[in-house]
Amino acid sequence: MHASIPIWRDIERIAVFRALNLGDMLCSMPALRGLRKAFPNARVSLIGLENIRPLIERFGRYVDELLIFPGLESFPEQRAREEQLPEFYQRMQSRHFDLALQMHGDGTRSNAVLRRLGARHEAGFVPRHQSEQPGRWMRWPDERHEIHRYLALLEYLGIPRDGDSLEFPLGSEEQRRAGQLLASKGLQPSRTVILHPGARLASRRWPLERFVQVGRGLASKGWQIAITGSPSEAELAAALASGVGAGCVNLCGRTQLGELGAVVSRCRLLICNDTGISHVAAAVGAASVVIASGSDVNRWAPLDRRRHPVLHAPADCRPCAFDECPVGHFCAWGVGVAEVLEQAAGQLEQAASTSFT
Repeated sequence: MHASIPIWRDIERIAVFRALNLGDMLCSMPALRGLRKAFPNARVSLIGLENIRPLIERFGRYVDELLIFPGLESFPEQRAREEQLPEFYQRMQSRHFDLALQMHGDGTRSNAVLRRLGARHEAGFVPRHQSEQPGRWMRWPDERHEIHRYLALLEYLGIPRDGDSLEFPLGSEEQRRAGQLLASKGLQPSRTVILHPGARLASRRWPLERFVQVGRGLASKGWQIAITGSPSEAELAAALASGVGAGCVNLCGRTQLGELGAVVSRCRLLICNDTGISHVAAAVGAASVVIASGSDVNRWAPLDRRRHPVLHAPADCRPCAFDECPVGHFCAWGVGVAEVLEQAAGQLEQAASTSFT
């Protein structure tokens, strides 16, 4: 433990509450990296969602285990199983955590969860209308990027940060399978542009017909087009592949998370919505063009805007929490095909000197 943190003595068991999805979790990894550096011998338990297990398993050096949170009706990330909460809290209390960190938003709803974990010390964020408690409870820094919010929390607690870069470790077998998949489909990574049309919320998806036009435009310039997505996005991916036409390769559902990261790392460019895959691209060092519909751009855009330009149209209703936009989806329609193709051309030109495998 760092010598300048006298308040945190004898910390052996740490619980981190962050029951969020892929992109949110990747953005918290710099903070978890700093936490591990400060407490190298502590057991760190992440209380989160089952669907991020494939991500957490590749970060074993920062997180020792994933404990599944049953959910609350007020948390939209999963179907809530509130009947399981009493037993869940009992199990958490039996672990006798030394420190519980709230890294799930401003604390309006999540601090109640933290209090029921039964930890010896608690720390995290409080809503902006509440008073701070130095060294423990920090007022929510609403204006900061998501990565920097949680690094600011560490600093507030007296824990040094360890950089703000994202990471996404890839295994040699994942790299091998990714290369094999691309080769089996006749895709040359140096000539391949990936289109990823999905996002968890429909309001965060750029219109499919515009993805089609971008795919056709790039294909007409000689680029190979591949489509990626999760199995739940199969219908969307199939429609895009059909619209782009002959030669477009649909890889939707063909990759596990690690293989998807490896595919993105190998190919020339990713064009996607502001969703988890954009953070994966940033973490593996791939070039991308991100179209942000509905999201808070200042909070979620990749930190390196040159490598990952973000296109967005102003809208008073940002950020949007609706699944389906109720007012015409102006933020998405405000980004034109020509803009995306122009940014893609710039990214492809920048990458011209890069070596591909």
